[in-house]
Amino acid sequence: MSQSYPTLFSKFKLGSLTLKNRIVMAPMTRSRAIGNLPNDLMVSYYSKRADAGLIITEGVAPSPDGLGYARIPGLFNDAQVKAWKKITDAVHAKRGRIFVQLMHTGRISHPLNLPDEGVVRGVSAIAAATTQMYTDQEGLKPLPVPEEIATSEIPALIDEFVQSAKYAIKAGFDGVELHGANGYLLDQFLNSASNHRADKYGGSPENRNRFVLEVAAAVANTIGKDKTGIRLSPYGAFNDMRPDENTEQQYIQLAAALKEIGIAYIHIVDHASMGAPAVPLSVKDGIRSAFGSTIILSGGYDATRAEAELEEGRGELVAFGRPFISNPDLVKRIALHAELAQPDFGTFYTPGEKGYTDYPILDEQLQAN
Repeated sequence: MSQSYPTLFSKFKLGSLTLKNRIVMAPMTRSRAIGNLPNDLMVSYYSKRADAGLIITEGVAPSPDGLGYARIPGLFNDAQVKAWKKITDAVHAKRGRIFVQLMHTGRISHPLNLPDEGVVRGVSAIAAATTQMYTDQEGLKPLPVPEEIATSEIPALIDEFVQSAKYAIKAGFDGVELHGANGYLLDQFLNSASNHRADKYGGSPENRNRFVLEVAAAVANTIGKDKTGIRLSPYGAFNDMRPDENTEQQYIQLAAALKEIGIAYIHIVDHASMGAPAVPLSVKDGIRSAFGSTIILSGGYDATRAEAELEEGRGELVAFGRPFISNPDLVKRIALHAELAQPDFGTFYTPGEKGYTDYPILDEQLQAN
């Protein structure tokens, strides 16, 4: 294979940051934040993976209402800032770069997973009928009908993202990724399956794009355009999402508007490898052309496929998810063409170190042999 193109191990300039390679650790919910507070176990988890060119954290709630899952971390108070600072310091000590993913779960939530002040809120009063939510207290539960967010409440909702982004910078993060994918709040505005609003945030694709663009602009104008990215999942089916006849044009228009805002990247999710509908190549190419800046590719990649798509010019960075769970030294293993450890699916979301910080390190394996 020719090396006249950027490889996974080429450096990359992302805004003012120089990434040491083009391997991104994808955001993955791991449910280890007891009391919604980052802890020392998470310091170990993220710092062990600092060889990635960029780490994007698990989804982090920008407000109490956004804490939809059991044991996910937040970033809306000073205690959380202080706890995250230990993680960013540990990653930076290894010359790593780390963005926080801000994820408001919206209707994908259950009251048992929220603090006392939390309310299950959604774009429209429509439950995700085929999705269940795990709670520590009562196991799997059906999702309730959310309280519809009033038009008058939207400015305050945008401000929650802005304030959380400010906290992110205070906590030492290199930037923020807005989670506009996988059926969470931003995606709920985008998708006609969850958005039945009659105000300026519902109806046409342009109206359904509006909230996402207002959040992106507000965050970018506050912390810096080069510190702001977004994750999108056109054609995603997770959490009762459903594409419609306007999806392709809607996302191309969204990408063009994000270009005008000037954010650092779009992170495109294609979960075809996990059984979701594939994102048509025309959509990926349309987003890339309309945005005209950094694209992170994501969805079931191995090193061979990642290198091939870099060579084809499909994107600038490639995100790896599950391989990073079971291979904290994934970057080294890719470089050495070493065998990858396989993840234990049963411990993806359980509390404690098992299946989290106890996966083997290649150097330790070689020494043991």
